[in-house]
Amino acid sequence: MLIPLAIVGLVMWKWSGGVADLLISTGRMVVQLLAVGYFLVFLFESEAWWLHFLVVLFMVGVSAAIAIRTVKSDRLPAYRDALLSIGLGGGGVFTLVLFAVLGMRSFEARYAIPIAGMIFANAMTAVTLAAERFEAEKANGKAGENARVVAWNASLIPQINSFLAVGLVSLPGMMTGQILAGASPLDAVRYQIMVMAMVMGSAGISVFIFLRKRS
Repeated sequence: MLIPLAIVGLVMWKWSGGVADLLISTGRMVVQLLAVGYFLVFLFESEAWWLHFLVVLFMVGVSAAIAIRTVKSDRLPAYRDALLSIGLGGGGVFTLVLFAVLGMRSFEARYAIPIAGMIFANAMTAVTLAAERFEAEKANGKAGENARVVAWNASLIPQINSFLAVGLVSLPGMMTGQILAGASPLDAVRYQIMVMAMVMGSAGISVFIFLRKRS
């Protein structure tokens, strides 16, 4: 898989005169994934539920910080709003999935951490799009309510597109992984429906809370 990366690097060198960004990002990607792999091995072997919960809280805090990276002013209030929106929106869906849908009786890291990653990453992306569009619309002179509607619509475009394309254009990662691991396609579909619903739900609720707080 280094071959297509080398092709991208060659084009980048020819067109922009350097490949430093690609080399640095590729190196970070490999190191970060190896590090998280070793950390997850340790985490899955640990029975300390409070440690697993702290990891989830850390994920919420980091996702909120990344979500407001496009906000240029009032960053502390923006971070507070992003933290609240992702924590409530994503956290509510996270709790529902673990204990109502999957029927777990305890906080098991093997299931909780990957699910939390999917939920909070998508909520983060949606809040980022909402924050960027909301700030841009207000800078262009639109009133708070109008800017909120535009930001709401823009923030959910990736989720809407994924709903429309799934099964026709793409087989999502979780479904593909289960099929490659030998699971029944029908079982894989059931889990993927759960994932798609939780991603849309967490993203939409988080954006709703964020925009209500910001406007």
